Amino acid sequence: MTNATLLRDFMQKVWNEQDFSAIPAFLAPEYTIHLDHTDPWEGKTLTHEEFRVRLGHSFGPFPDMHFAIKSTIADGDSVAITWVMTGTNLGNIGDIPATHRAIEAEGMTIYYFKDAKICGHSQVFDRSTIIRQLGFS
Repeated sequence: MTNATLLRDFMQKVWNEQDFSAIPAFLAPEYTIHLDHTDPWEGKTLTHEEFRVRLGHSFGPFPDMHFAIKSTIADGDSVAITWVMTGTNLGNIGDIPATHRAIEAEGMTIYYFKDAKICGHSQVFDRSTIIRQLGFS
C-alpha cells in the first residue's frame, strides 16, 4: 500500500467515518503537529489517546465534519493533499453556543510517514473563512 493510499484510507475511516478505533492502524505511536497555526496542539507530539482528544475538539462543534480530498501529491515520506472541509456547527465552540450554520473551507495538509504510519502533519487553511461563515465577524 502506498503512503497516498494509506492517507486516503485514514481520511475516510478516521475523519469522515469517525472510527477512532482505527487510529492505531494509521498513526505512529507519536504524532507531531509541526505547523498548524491557531491549533492548540501546534508543536506538540501526541499519543493515540491525545489524538483522539484532539478529534473530539473538532467533532464536538461540527459532528458532521467531512473532508473531500481534491488532490494528492506524494514525495518520498510525505504526502500533500488539498481538501474541502464541510460541516454544520451543532455544538458549542468553547463557551459560544452552536450557530447551526454550515461551513465550507479549503486547505492543504502535508502528512509525514515513518515505517508505513502517519507520524505528523503541517497544515495551512484560512480559519477566518469559518469565523465569517459562522457569523462571528
